[in-house]
Amino acid sequence: MKILVAVKRVADPNVKVRVRSDGNGVDLTNIKMTINPFCEIAVEAAVRLKEQGLASDVVVVSCGPTPSQDALRTALAMGADRAILVHTEAELQPLAIAKLLKSIVAKEAPDLILLGKQAIDDDSNQTGQMLAALLDRPQATYASSISLKDGRLSVTRETDDGTETAQMTLPAVVTADLRLNEPRYVTLPNLMKAKKKPLDVVQASELGVDIDPHYRTIAVSEPPEKKGGEIVADVNTLLSRLRSDSTLI
Repeated sequence: MKILVAVKRVADPNVKVRVRSDGNGVDLTNIKMTINPFCEIAVEAAVRLKEQGLASDVVVVSCGPTPSQDALRTALAMGADRAILVHTEAELQPLAIAKLLKSIVAKEAPDLILLGKQAIDDDSNQTGQMLAALLDRPQATYASSISLKDGRLSVTRETDDGTETAQMTLPAVVTADLRLNEPRYVTLPNLMKAKKKPLDVVQASELGVDIDPHYRTIAVSEPPEKKGGEIVADVNTLLSRLRSDSTLI
């Protein structure tokens, strides 16, 4: 079984980002970048399936500029076999990424496609669903457990009402949630070994895909500062303050 995992390079979640002075986006100058945490979980899931003998080839793919290779190298160090960078300097929206991934899927013919449920930079949570629709394949989102038996995929997914288990035939698309697993620590020796693994670069312009944006960001601003807390004498005082000032609710 071949598994294709899509990954994205994002700002490290442990660093504080700032809005650009022109208000048109986030300033990523000199900001530490890393693999998207949900994508990392998807890679870990794929590698574990390979370690269980259920997969023979794990391919990771990223769409973006040349520095996106860093996220791919991290995935290779985790245990993926090879990587593909769909290179473009354009700003990609979820539909454009889904279209590019569809082209890669057509070439690679994977049995299972894994993605993080969302990227932490835009929180769109759309690419996996769009890709499944474009491919006309079964999908399971927010996966917290994945198992494979007799060619059928069983996915436990989280919903607002709890969990549910979906069974589907391959090929299929699955997006990983936070509780699916805890990704392994990437060691320096494995990072060095990852440099020797294949990493192919494909130009997005060669895939014949329309990646033009369909919407634009009007403005980006910092969230308002929160007011300091206040200690009240008792419950009755608290209720009185809440009734008189709706902004506290």
